[in-house]
Amino acid sequence: MTYDPARPFGRLLTAMVTPFAADGSLDVDGAAKLAAYLVDEQRNDALVISGTTGESPTTTDAEKDTLLRAVVEAVGDRAQVVAGVGTNNTAHTIELAHAAEKAGAHGLLVVTPYYNKPPQAGIVRHFLAVADAVGLPVMAYDIPHRSGVPIDTETMCRIAEHERIVAVKDAKGDLAATSWVLARTDLAYYSGDDAATLPWLAVGGVGLVGTSTHFTGALAQEMIRAYERGDVATALALHQRLLPLFTGIFRAPGTILVKAGLAVRGLPAGPVRSPLVDATRAETDLLISDAAAAGLPLAPDTTEETA
Repeated sequence: MTYDPARPFGRLLTAMVTPFAADGSLDVDGAAKLAAYLVDEQRNDALVISGTTGESPTTTDAEKDTLLRAVVEAVGDRAQVVAGVGTNNTAHTIELAHAAEKAGAHGLLVVTPYYNKPPQAGIVRHFLAVADAVGLPVMAYDIPHRSGVPIDTETMCRIAEHERIVAVKDAKGDLAATSWVLARTDLAYYSGDDAATLPWLAVGGVGLVGTSTHFTGALAQEMIRAYERGDVATALALHQRLLPLFTGIFRAPGTILVKAGLAVRGLPAGPVRSPLVDATRAETDLLISDAAAAGLPLAPDTTEETA
């Protein structure tokens, strides 16, 4: 893997679901298999482990460590593995960051502290404390509709001064604010909304941290590369083709529908943990229709049988 400061985590990352066994326990072998599928077939440059899509609110610290080690062992030689360590407790976040570093993570995803709604000064202190505590590059995750508070433009510029805060996963959707940050910093911006990837590229973004990319990854990678080489027509055609899955995967919380789709494909997924609930038959049927509309039918995966 070659490190590129302009796109420190590559172009395409998937926020990977966490496979569970039928009894709800961690499916370690399934996680390794799913990670390999995402890297080798869906062309991901990196994977985010234990993000929200990975059900981090309902996995223990020990499970996060086991999961991370399994994924690093499975794909860490050919893709970056980014550990989701963000919580609304700075001390706990630092503990998770240290554990992730020891487990072999290549980077950290740190979300804005949620629910307690810190002021901007508190957000600065939180991110700088985490970045000071470890030697790994950090991607800040700005998602105010979940965290309750945005990372303001001045705050983003302030934390960008830290040498280890190198990227942003942006789910705020404010093109103007992002444009100001891009004009004033060297932060690499990744879309946190699958359908917004192409617009983000137009204002200086470098890629996507996706959810539908469990299924759309290879074509999303081509969309980004087409835009980079100046083939905007091809990038737009791919964007439009993938819209049914870019948007349909969020009819319910993305974790629920990704796991439903993976189950249809015969890939490791398992149930979701409470308070999430598994997809209904109707929701799964809609997802199958979305995939068909995108030209990516959710047929069972036969890679191993045909290899």
